[in-house]
Amino acid sequence: AGDYIMLSLRVDERKVAPALLKKFCLKEEERVKREKELPRLSKRQRLEIKENVQLMLLKKTMPGTVVFDLAWNLAEGTVLFFSTNKKAQETLEEFFKETFDLHLVLQIPYLTAGHLLDPGEQEALEQLTPEIFI
Repeated sequence: AGDYIMLSLRVDERKVAPALLKKFCLKEEERVKREKELPRLSKRQRLEIKENVQLMLLKKTMPGTVVFDLAWNLAEGTVLFFSTNKKAQETLEEFFKETFDLHLVLQIPYLTAGHLLDPGEQEALEQLTPEIFI
């Protein structure tokens, strides 16, 4: 639309719920103990079982999808990203760097005001000092 390109960043992620992993691990540990007639499993054996169970569950788990919208103004060279999620911001920055060889800079309200104000008003902005409200 005009100078803007509207895009969506889709992030697919496979995760296994910790409670589910624990339940299946305990089940598998009990099976191995019965099969090998052992009173306890070593830490290495439990770790190996956990890794195998996690891989098995990951194969069966459907990926969770999250979509983040953004608007890229090509004329001004600005990207408006509609999320405050830190992980999503890092993913977007990495994606822009790898794909377009562009580095994104987070705009805070102070920097945005500097771009929007007239030259006379910018002097007043420069004289502002930060305050802590307690």
